[in-house]
Amino acid sequence: MSDELTHLDAAGNARMVDVSAKAVTVRAATAAAFVRCPHGVVALLRSGGVPKGDVLAVARIAGIAAAKRTPELLPLAHVIGVHGTEVAVEVTDGGVAITATVRTADRTGVEMEALTAAAVAGLAVVDMVKGIDRTVELEHVRLLAKDGGRSGPWRRP
Repeated sequence: MSDELTHLDAAGNARMVDVSAKAVTVRAATAAAFVRCPHGVVALLRSGGVPKGDVLAVARIAGIAAAKRTPELLPLAHVIGVHGTEVAVEVTDGGVAITATVRTADRTGVEMEALTAAAVAGLAVVDMVKGIDRTVELEHVRLLAKDGGRSGPWRRP
C-alpha cells in the first residue's frame, strides 16, 4: 500500500490524477451492500407484495445506471468506459444483499463505480420500501475485490 496521496498536489490542493500515460488494461471490481429490513418487509419482498412494484428489478437497474454516472457524483473520479455491470440482489432473512461487479478496459480502475452501484442499488431498495417501514437501513457498503491495473488483484480478507 502506498502512503502517497495521489489526489493532492505538492501544495496539498485536490487534483484529478493524470492517467493519460497509463496503459489500457482490463479491470474489474466487485462491491457489496446490505439493506437491513424487518421481517414484515422481508415477507413482502419474498411474496412480491411491495406496493411500489418490483423492488429487486428497480434496484438492479438503479445500480447499473449509477455505475455509469459515478464521475458526475465523485468530483475526482475519471470518466471511463463502463463496459459491463452486473448487480445481483438477493432477499435474505435479514434484508437484501447486493453485489455489484463492474468491468472496463481503460487506464484506471472501477472500484468507485462498483461501490456506487452497490450503494445506489441499496438506496433504491430503501426508497421502494420506506413507506412500509422507515427503520430499513443501508449498511456495510464495501469493496470485495478488484482485478487489473498496476497493483494487480486484491480480495477482502
